[in-house]
Amino acid sequence: MSLSNQLHQSLLDQVQSGQWRAGDRLPTERELSEQHGVSRTTVRKALLALKQQGLIEQTVGSGTYVTEQAGERLGRRAAQDSSRTTSPAELMEARLAMEPAIIDMAIRNANAADLQRMDRCCDEAERATTLEAFEHWDAELHQAIADAAHNSFVANVFELMKTVRAQGDWGQLKKKSVTPERRLAYQAEHREIVNALRDRDAARAKEMTRAHLLRVRQNLLGS
Repeated sequence: MSLSNQLHQSLLDQVQSGQWRAGDRLPTERELSEQHGVSRTTVRKALLALKQQGLIEQTVGSGTYVTEQAGERLGRRAAQDSSRTTSPAELMEARLAMEPAIIDMAIRNANAADLQRMDRCCDEAERATTLEAFEHWDAELHQAIADAAHNSFVANVFELMKTVRAQGDWGQLKKKSVTPERRLAYQAEHREIVNALRDRDAARAKEMTRAHLLRVRQNLLGS
């Protein structure tokens, strides 16, 4: 690892650990150079990498500061790293626990625009001519239902689950498991879930969501 990469990782660790927080001023280039025993050119390269990650901002005549968005960006990065190690079985277990559980929130908070978005996802999935396009709109529908809860934490968790679905293992399993008949069944189940949400029928929406996810898990994993 180059000196600039080593320094970048050291500075990144200080932001991640909370030693430097949003709005904090970093030491000057000269101070960093002396503290770490590297050239100022090496310091500039390390700082540039942090700046490109959106973690610091530099103001001429004032100094270098941790950005207000640093925590959010680091959290997103950690979530993305986690998504790469999440198996399809783990994802399905999480979905079975969470998706039926948010139905009450979605029914309570969903508005007309939310329901229109769900309808569009169903329409686009049914029109899709490739498995990739169908899978995209399938994921978008489940995200739309989560967003209808109007809870930012729930929405962020489902964004992470959508990221996991974009990983290679999930895609390979879907290609092997989705037959034309199964796709038609998924589409019909999607419509039933959306209709139950529109009718504000929590019991039916939960039942259909769980049944749909159990079918997907069976087709993907055989269990």
